[in-house]
Amino acid sequence: MIAPRDDLALMAGYHSPQVDVVVRLNTNEAPEPPPEGFAAALAAEIAQVAWHRYPDRGYAELREAVAAHHDVAPGQVFVANGSNEVLQTLTLAYGGAGRTVAVFEPTYALHSHIARITGTAVTVGERTEGLALDLAEVRRVVADARPAITYLCSPNNPTGMVEEEATVREVLDLVAAVDGLLVVDEAYGQFASWSALELVGDDVPLVVTRTYSKTWSMAAARLGYLVGPRLLVEQLDQVVLPYHLDAVKQVAGRLALRFDDAMRTRVASLVEERGRLVARLLDLPVEVWPSEANFVLFRPTVRAGGDVWKQLLERSVLVRDCSSWPRLDGCLRVTIGTPAEDDAFLDALEEVLT
Repeated sequence: MIAPRDDLALMAGYHSPQVDVVVRLNTNEAPEPPPEGFAAALAAEIAQVAWHRYPDRGYAELREAVAAHHDVAPGQVFVANGSNEVLQTLTLAYGGAGRTVAVFEPTYALHSHIARITGTAVTVGERTEGLALDLAEVRRVVADARPAITYLCSPNNPTGMVEEEATVREVLDLVAAVDGLLVVDEAYGQFASWSALELVGDDVPLVVTRTYSKTWSMAAARLGYLVGPRLLVEQLDQVVLPYHLDAVKQVAGRLALRFDDAMRTRVASLVEERGRLVARLLDLPVEVWPSEANFVLFRPTVRAGGDVWKQLLERSVLVRDCSSWPRLDGCLRVTIGTPAEDDAFLDALEEVLT
């Protein structure tokens, strides 16, 4: 059988463990299903789908709904099968042989993984000792590598830390000076104190990516989007496969936006619950990073992180083991769940550590 490309043969994929546990807090999903009424509305519209016809290639109604949600023009919105396909399409359009993507570790692993599988070089910059973005390092990387795409993740996954507006503006100026594109990944943007969406414009080399998987409780749908310049969106529409969004997905994404008030209420509840969880973590022998996402990164200080992960799993609690990720030796990441799920996690963690 034919072998894959040499540069892919030894490349590990990106996967999260899927095991049967009572408390699953490892993939930053929403802890509750969509609001009441969503499933019934979706079923009613699916009953009207013309299954023998291709879906709307331009997903006009969904594009218009997302645009209205963010008060932008429909031509500034690109939607795909999860934010990862958005990132892949961006890299297919603007990366490739002879071009470079810049990332700053530790950060979301798919930024560099997608670059590599599309044949794009990756330049890695380091963050500070506290895992914050180092602007001096950004200046060095951008000046040396002249990346076609520079990634910022805000809130950053897996740390949960947000980039301030002044920081994003400075990085944007650096990227624009080398004719590059700045991608701000805001998969967890609804939980944060500010958004780079306010900086988007048709003459600005900036896109902001979002996902339905977190606050909209739609991880199973695999739906994500970006907001950016109209010309860039036109180019992405040329690169993406035809009819890439099926009819059900287009309906689901449009209907979800009708439940904006419920989403905002859930976000507020999760932010409050995050504060409660962090307060209890601070009473335990762990190092905790400040988070504006729906997860918290922590490092046990009295036992190895990998051992703690296994002990939690034995108690039917699954969190993310980040100890093999760059700069995160011994670190674990826990998703904010329901109060009952979080109590089960905290009780199990306390038992393991004390």
